[in-house]
Amino acid sequence: MSEDKSTPEIAALPKDKQPFWSQAKRALHFRCPNCGEGKLYQRYLRQVDECSVCATPLGKIRADDGPAWLTILLVGHLTVPLLLEVERNATWPMWMPMVIWPLYALALSLIILPFAKALFITILWRKQ
Repeated sequence: MSEDKSTPEIAALPKDKQPFWSQAKRALHFRCPNCGEGKLYQRYLRQVDECSVCATPLGKIRADDGPAWLTILLVGHLTVPLLLEVERNATWPMWMPMVIWPLYALALSLIILPFAKALFITILWRKQ
């Protein structure tokens, strides 16, 4: 991960004194929002109990429905305008959009969800 040269000084500050976007950038790279070095996830959406580098406790942070809500919001706003534009001029058989659009929405959801969860973990971690 290529952070700017000021990251070590920023990471040494208390979490509420660090810039939020610096922490969010680390988390969106699936790294610890505190130090930017340790992994955020063990697997696809399973977060680590604590950072392996700085021991920041991350396992108890419950993002709950926040990431799902944000994912649905983004997927809906990205899918519906595209669907309307494509379907306006499409001449394909009826079964094709019934297969294509759900698969598109599912794939987009699976891509966006870990990023949304990383963002919510960062927000909740800062507020602890």
